[in-house]
Amino acid sequence: MGQIQDILDEGIAGLQHNFITGKLEDLVRWSRSRSSWPASFGLACCAIEMMATGAAHYDISRFGMEVFRASPRQADIMIVAGRVSQKMAPVLRQVYDQMMEPKWVISMGVCASSGGMFNNYAIVQGVDQVVPVDVYAPGCPPTPETLIHAIETLHGLIETGELLKRRATSGAGANVHVEAAPVPAQPVPVILGTR
Repeated sequence: MGQIQDILDEGIAGLQHNFITGKLEDLVRWSRSRSSWPASFGLACCAIEMMATGAAHYDISRFGMEVFRASPRQADIMIVAGRVSQKMAPVLRQVYDQMMEPKWVISMGVCASSGGMFNNYAIVQGVDQVVPVDVYAPGCPPTPETLIHAIETLHGLIETGELLKRRATSGAGANVHVEAAPVPAQPVPVILGTR
């Protein structure tokens, strides 16, 4: 009785959709999530696990992601695997800006997500200071199964349209640009132990 009342209240919009009457937007989201091409941005040991995910044993081609693109203009997912140095941050942002819209970012590993054990001036303390991150894959280094779980999570978010809604309300991307760390004016004295 509820479905009939929905049809009376909302007309055709009250119908439950199937593959014939499905919304075009849902079809586009589904096809977009199943045909995404990642831009490989491997920076440290996490890149080995990312490469293992693309190998035959884990085979991410079943998700439509078998081709890691070397050109950012052909990619729509950036997987940042490893620590990002202050010198690499502008390059990372440039590659992100060159990617086609809509685009998504997976932060792979604790170093990319929060700087990890490298709590110093040379390493960016979280890649979300440079580009907007959609999914975090934890671990040091994360296993290929963890990256596959992050990819599946991203696919679910793409299908629901949640990411595009969030970006529309919060802005198109990260507004924080990383600059080089300032050089101290005075040299730091080094104290050596004596015997």
